Amino acid sequence: MADPVHFITTAPLGTRVVVRQRIPGGLTDALGFLRSVNAEECVVETRDGLKTVPLAAVVAAKEVPPAPPRRRPAPSAG
Repeated sequence: MADPVHFITTAPLGTRVVVRQRIPGGLTDALGFLRSVNAEECVVETRDGLKTVPLAAVVAAKEVPPAPPRRRPAPSAG
């Protein structure tokens, strides 16, 4: 398997990615667009805002396809 930190540090900014990182008590994912990368961390723009991920905590990362279109809410009965 390819090195996830190498992938993150070489992926073009704007690539849609998922980055899995170790956190106290387990793992968590950041899914969104890669916005910046430096020697210590990357920033992923998720639906909830910008998430900073320390590269030392990254355990997996890959490019993901575009999100499917959001569904319209169902009309309310009434």
